[in-house]
Amino acid sequence: MESPLPPAPGADTHLALDFANTAIALPGGQYVDLLGSPASVNEWLTAHNLAPDDADVQEMCATQLRALREHVRSLFAARVTGAPALPAALDAVNDALTRVPTAELLHWDDKTGPYRAAPCPTNEVLEHALATIAAGAADLLTGPEAEALTACDATPCNRYLIRHGRRHWCSTRCGDRVRAARAYARRTAT
Repeated sequence: MESPLPPAPGADTHLALDFANTAIALPGGQYVDLLGSPASVNEWLTAHNLAPDDADVQEMCATQLRALREHVRSLFAARVTGAPALPAALDAVNDALTRVPTAELLHWDDKTGPYRAAPCPTNEVLEHALATIAAGAADLLTGPEAEALTACDATPCNRYLIRHGRRHWCSTRCGDRVRAARAYARRTAT
């Protein structure tokens, strides 16, 4: 399923931000879940090089990914608002971080010599994806762009972005909605 909005600023460099923004609230009470089915989860994971095309994601795995998304969104919201993080969200991210080793192991090919690669047997694709996303969330929340993490100012948008300058919305569409609402408020106030 393709997003009805372009990626939010920062989503192209922060996997966790793109992941958090897979749940999209739109005007008119519409809601788009880019992880709403096992097939769409498989498509998203494949597009982000977290699973092979034939990973055959099942509903149980999709549910785990959607649960992590809500925990990551909770942590982003806490960071943006300055509220304390929910212990369950911290536990979920830390659990995902510790499911698989993130260090690449040393391997040796008799013809080409030593090389490093992360272990990820087929049955551990989900754990690898969860760990990678959780690591990205932890990096964003503790990294140099953490102060620029913000929520889109356009109602009812629920996406997050990395703010550059004064821009406080995730897309041109949301910015247009904010400007139109301001203009309407000015017209009706007189």
